[in-house]
Amino acid sequence: MHRIYLFPFVKATTFFTLTLLLISCSSGKMKQSPTGLQYTILKKGHGPGAKTGQQIMLFETTSYRTGEVLYSNENTTTPVKVLIGGNQATKAVDEAHLGMQEGEIKRIVAPPYLVKRTDYPPNVHPDSTLVIKMILHKIL
Repeated sequence: MHRIYLFPFVKATTFFTLTLLLISCSSGKMKQSPTGLQYTILKKGHGPGAKTGQQIMLFETTSYRTGEVLYSNENTTTPVKVLIGGNQATKAVDEAHLGMQEGEIKRIVAPPYLVKRTDYPPNVHPDSTLVIKMILHKIL
């Protein structure tokens, strides 16, 4: 008779589940907009919220859900200038910028239908869910 030992599998599964739970709790509660964009505010900002038609300066890091970084200017001194609602970013990013305040840090999880582009950088798969951390440096 053969015995099957499930303890290592159960132990690994429990560890993985607890790790995910701790990560989700430590990063704040994830909310979802009507479009399906998931987001959490990691740090509150100050002042008025950004509106459509305004230009903003921001730092960002875009990655896959696995953590593989696709693009980042977060560790540079040069923020990116974006016109909110000016079709300079994906629908997910434009939506996420609305209402952000200077100094705010937001993490979004954007499904493929909100990050569609006409051209894709070679390291981005068109059917990917992307995780984007945004730091609003300044509203112009």
